[in-house]
Amino acid sequence: MWYQISQYIKFIFKSTNQHGVHSPFVYDLITKCFYNKTSFEAYKNISEYRKDLINNHSKIEVTDLGAGSNKIKTNTRTISEMAKHAGTTQVRAKLLFRLVNYFKFNTILELGTSLGIATHAMQLANPKARVITIEGCRNLSELAKTQLLKHRLLNIQVIHNDFEKALKGLNNQTFDLVFFDGNHHKKATLMYFETLLQGIHNDSVFIFDDIYWSKSMTEAWETIKQHPRVTMTIDTFFWGMVFFRREQHKQHFTIRV
Repeated sequence: MWYQISQYIKFIFKSTNQHGVHSPFVYDLITKCFYNKTSFEAYKNISEYRKDLINNHSKIEVTDLGAGSNKIKTNTRTISEMAKHAGTTQVRAKLLFRLVNYFKFNTILELGTSLGIATHAMQLANPKARVITIEGCRNLSELAKTQLLKHRLLNIQVIHNDFEKALKGLNNQTFDLVFFDGNHHKKATLMYFETLLQGIHNDSVFIFDDIYWSKSMTEAWETIKQHPRVTMTIDTFFWGMVFFRREQHKQHFTIRV
């Protein structure tokens, strides 16, 4: 916790908004997507999905294959508490919606389904998109399947498997967006990153959740930034966004969202 607080203070001092950005691509992304104040109709669905989970006080046994939760330490958890403290927040779910809507992503991979809040938001943004989401915990995987079907989202493939094993079955596929939201360990994060580099194109985007989760996650983020195939990154503190646009000079941005 203290590590995250210290890093956030540093972030505040070095971050900027659209006025400190000279890249037209990033300026448009900030003003037309990050700071877009449109009240999308789909926001109601995002809110209802999360409220549905918060109102579910059933207990579930969770198997954490990654770093687990900072706030919930027991493996037996109520779905309500997970939705409040461990699931994707409503603010971030809406931002994911705007990102998929803005870039028109058609093929999406998510590592770490959890309760399906982020999965739901991404699919809402482009109902025709093919979404593959991988969850290592069987109980969470089954819960997410049920919840997503309940909300009539059918173009989503939920895979229950260890990330490394699941990715071996996807090695010939190309993705527009990959959302890394499962294993917050440095070694695993870098391994998944290197594996999924095989399936990128010029306009692919990688999003890494919780890049300041721990010192080792921040080290992983710094390593990713320096990779020769990475041409641009955006640090929003809670997410690290990675771009591979060959027409872009290598630049790293720190943006308040």
